[in-house]
Amino acid sequence: MRLLGAVLAGGRSSRFGSDKAAAVLPDGRTLLEHAAAAIGAHVEVVVVCGRTVEGMTGLADRPVPDMGPLGGLNAALHHARAEGLDAVLTTGCDMPVYPAALAEALVGESAAVLKGQQLAGFWPVSLADELDAHLAEKNSRSIFGWLERIGARIVEREDILLPNINRPEDLAKLALPHSR
Repeated sequence: MRLLGAVLAGGRSSRFGSDKAAAVLPDGRTLLEHAAAAIGAHVEVVVVCGRTVEGMTGLADRPVPDMGPLGGLNAALHHARAEGLDAVLTTGCDMPVYPAALAEALVGESAAVLKGQQLAGFWPVSLADELDAHLAEKNSRSIFGWLERIGARIVEREDILLPNINRPEDLAKLALPHSR
């Protein structure tokens, strides 16, 4: 299966107090760079959704900016389909690790997310038109509504623990196993 990796990075970082994706870790790389490298180990190519980052392919939210994670996912699905890829593996810009066990658990016949980390997901490109329709309708545009609409699998894996970085103190406590 040919996969596009998409880092969903269009959020406002309101609880973090500054641009979370641009936060620099002790190794000199940003949180977003760590997220892109982590998911990159499992896909053919990586894009960043919701912002422009020098040296990376950036996709604007679809159909309009500031759509939240679903706008970024929609852009990634349409990009992957246009490039002849089969599906999109997603991560948040604040997820600096993406274990192989996570990718293996998510990839399958249908859409899936990791329970408690809905931005860690697997999305077949066949969902692109359905997400266009969903975003055109009046709804909350929440990821939970989208998951319910498509009957996505919710993967429960207690052995897969991802850091949850919402505040600067969460980042300060972060210890990455493979930092350079």
